[in-house]
Amino acid sequence: MAIESGVVVVGGGLAGATAALSAAREGAHVHLISANESTLRQASGLIDALGYPNPDGGGDAGTDAASGPLADPFAGIGDLPENHPYRVAGADALREGLALFDDAVGDLYRGGHTDRNALVATTSGCAKPTARYPRSMAPGAVSDERPMLLVGFEADTEFDAPLAAERLSAADVPFDVAGATIAFPGDHRADAAVTRLAHALERDEDAGQGRTTRQRLADRIRPHLGDAERVGLPAMLGDAHVEEVRADLSERLDAAVFEVPTGPPSLPGIRLSDRLFTALDEAGVSMTTGMPVVDFESTGGADGDRIDRVLIDRNGARIPYSAEQYVLATGGLVGKGLDSDRERATEAVFGCHVPQPDDRTDWSAEGAFADHAFARFGVEPDGAMRPLDAEGVPEFENLRAGGGVVGGADVAREQSASGVSLATGLVAGRTAAEEV
Repeated sequence: MAIESGVVVVGGGLAGATAALSAAREGAHVHLISANESTLRQASGLIDALGYPNPDGGGDAGTDAASGPLADPFAGIGDLPENHPYRVAGADALREGLALFDDAVGDLYRGGHTDRNALVATTSGCAKPTARYPRSMAPGAVSDERPMLLVGFEADTEFDAPLAAERLSAADVPFDVAGATIAFPGDHRADAAVTRLAHALERDEDAGQGRTTRQRLADRIRPHLGDAERVGLPAMLGDAHVEEVRADLSERLDAAVFEVPTGPPSLPGIRLSDRLFTALDEAGVSMTTGMPVVDFESTGGADGDRIDRVLIDRNGARIPYSAEQYVLATGGLVGKGLDSDRERATEAVFGCHVPQPDDRTDWSAEGAFADHAFARFGVEPDGAMRPLDAEGVPEFENLRAGGGVVGGADVAREQSASGVSLATGLVAGRTAAEEV
């Protein structure tokens, strides 16, 4: 017997969570199915809307550093191609998606007071444009003119603080910036997990010589402080009590301590995932995690094919989930929402049409950061986010799509991944709920 819901969302990333919240707030009974832990747990925690509308390559992560980042992400939407998700969903969808996000995360994030991007210092020494950023990163805004010290740890080879400081200085930021590398206090293995170090700071463990982890950390930073009025550390300042850790270190150093976004595993990403899943629970969304959708059943109807149910794999058994409406939010090529071989790229769950060049040699261009066709692969939706077939007809009358599985955007070069997930996820969830 199938487990029944009004809306089933397949995918547990930002787009899936947004679609589920949007549908639930429209009054639908929603069930979210996620094959793995949320991909948010591996992300930086920054919420990008649109950083570079027409990148030509070069710069960090392929952005067009010469033309500079967008101050207002909404101002760049009209310059995007017509099949871009923002043009399909509409600029209002991005605005409403960001508002839904702000409501869900509360005081965990900053940036909701303005439409403008902020520039946040990163571990690579770049000023990254982003629409929303964790409260713990706020003092690291590049618009702040206070002198800055970046501090890295000897065991953390991903963050070379002196090099990052040098790059920021070369970018003509409006403040002095220095960098230092120190040993993390306490008896920890050289390859200790980021979460282990974060917990040591949160619990303020004994770090030897009768002093706690935070005391000894402040002692080691202080000789490098100079005139700095703010101090950036890798994003590992605790888990659930990051603000307590920041406040304590700020008081000890008499400087505003902030987190610098880092790669996976990401404490800010984990915090965001936890907050969103709490919001889902509070909205009454039921969830199944750790079990992938492996098949589906459909029938023809007056308005075209309809999905009757999806089947998940639970220890070899196929468990059916039935709904009136479905949202596909499984990610793109990286998230495995799209499959590819030497001949074709295909949508992995429902086999939806993915527009692409017939000649595989046209999938990519010369240069690592060039304008690659494969970066824009994904399903092509209509205004209600229903994936279309090769003839422009909805694949299934009751299927919507959101996030990375939607094509038309090179989110890495545009720095728009989170915004695309919010805008398309919101429309997909809302239009699905309206049909229930």
